[in-house]
Amino acid sequence: MNEKICPNCSSSTYVKSGIINNRQRYKCKNCGYYFTVNKMGKKIDDYYVNKALQLYLEGLTYREIERILGVSHVSVMNWVKKYNIRRPYNTNYHSTYKILNAKELAIYFSNSDNLLGAGVVVTELGDKFMLIKWERFKD
Repeated sequence: MNEKICPNCSSSTYVKSGIINNRQRYKCKNCGYYFTVNKMGKKIDDYYVNKALQLYLEGLTYREIERILGVSHVSVMNWVKKYNIRRPYNTNYHSTYKILNAKELAIYFSNSDNLLGAGVVVTELGDKFMLIKWERFKD
């Protein structure tokens, strides 16, 4: 049998205490906390967590990451807080990004004008590539 524990104090001593929304409710004998059966939430693959944090460090906003990866911007904010991620602070540069397939990426790099005065990072994004480019702010 699946042993339930109190989510508040981790005690396994509890009593039944009614039904809420067709789910059994329990009361912890140890701390008096009321709880129901544990929810089985969906877990986001670690690949997307890592990719979201990487994109955050590259300077993308939460909403941009949401549009690119299809993961809620609130989830990204929570991961940034959970893992205590801090962006490097530098106001001399701004980043832009493009989503390209392999052929478009090759064409982009074949033009040397695209690389003058900027730093570039390419990261794999499913079957496409994300090109992130940093340029100096023009005074």
